[in-house]
Amino acid sequence: MSVLVVDDNPANVAFLHQLLLLQGLSRVHTETDPRAVPRLLTEHNPDLVLLDLRMPHVDGFEVLAQIQKFAAGDFLPVMVLTADATTAARDQALAQGAQDFLTKPIDATEAILRIANLLRTRELYSTLRHLKVLPQHEIADDRTEVLTRIQDVLQNKTLTPVFQPIQDLTTGATVGHEGLSRFPDSTLRAPDRWFTEAFSVGLGVDLEWMAITTMLSYLHSAPPDQFLSLNMSPATMMHLMDQEPCSPDLWPRIVIELTERVPVEDYFALHRALAPMRSRGTRLSADDLGAGYAGFRHLLLLQPDVIKLDISLIAGINRSHEQQALTRALLAFASEVGAQVIAEGIEEPEELKTLQDLGVPWGQGYLLGRPAPLHLSLI
Repeated sequence: MSVLVVDDNPANVAFLHQLLLLQGLSRVHTETDPRAVPRLLTEHNPDLVLLDLRMPHVDGFEVLAQIQKFAAGDFLPVMVLTADATTAARDQALAQGAQDFLTKPIDATEAILRIANLLRTRELYSTLRHLKVLPQHEIADDRTEVLTRIQDVLQNKTLTPVFQPIQDLTTGATVGHEGLSRFPDSTLRAPDRWFTEAFSVGLGVDLEWMAITTMLSYLHSAPPDQFLSLNMSPATMMHLMDQEPCSPDLWPRIVIELTERVPVEDYFALHRALAPMRSRGTRLSADDLGAGYAGFRHLLLLQPDVIKLDISLIAGINRSHEQQALTRALLAFASEVGAQVIAEGIEEPEELKTLQDLGVPWGQGYLLGRPAPLHLSLI
């Protein structure tokens, strides 16, 4: 996705540019002269604008008006980054169309999390808008194609389970595996997209349930001290109330990892559905922690047994004191509530060393092991 940074201070621009590059955003455009914004909007068509308020020639409020005119009813999020901490400045910026307001000096971690949330919202809006502007016959054709493709997987059982190891970061021992799914054309469609599309045509629970049942052979093949982490949406968790996918003695080896494909609408109902399984020893995992304020609220309401630190928090953690500080805070929280912590997305030796120094107990990622079929993952 594309980000446009507008600030008359070159040092601020350089800081934000480097910060975004470290998060994997390659299309970052910067400008210190706000008079160039109309041209840059047309040239780059950004997905997010980071905007200073107090600038010479054209102030940020006038630039906000230009952005609104350019967007012309589309959703183009703007985050204001300013040294003006007054309530009047904040209220005026939000009233003129800014979606977020952050005061300088900028906290890098907070800025990253807020930027990530705005980019996700922009992506979702773009997807929904695309669907709405398609002609009705094209929408119908697309739905038919998705329905046929998902039904084919369900009927022919062409979903393949793979397992990614989770290791003790102190001893290097494998403590469990996360079960993942691979589809006939995973090179063209990511697995997450398969599940998202399945939910869009009413077959999400069916597809998730088939994925779960194909992974349960792990419990009979892996050492008895290793656990299996299974990804489920809240809807599939509710489906578990009426099912018995494995014998009760195996439930303590299962970790249910709540996905975000379908949001939690009723935490009380979710806890009620999970109560029988958790009473047998099944653990509940919260995913993507460190990816935004909404994630922390979700954590408090979910009350999980396992907390997974998001890849956005782990990537480059060896270079970021802010990411390290947030990780320490989450470790302290987990200790207070008796939860285990897993760092996901470990890809660099330096990241692993930092996580070990911080005391993160468990981890997974390509550095430790890639997803593989069961007979290979247990070697």
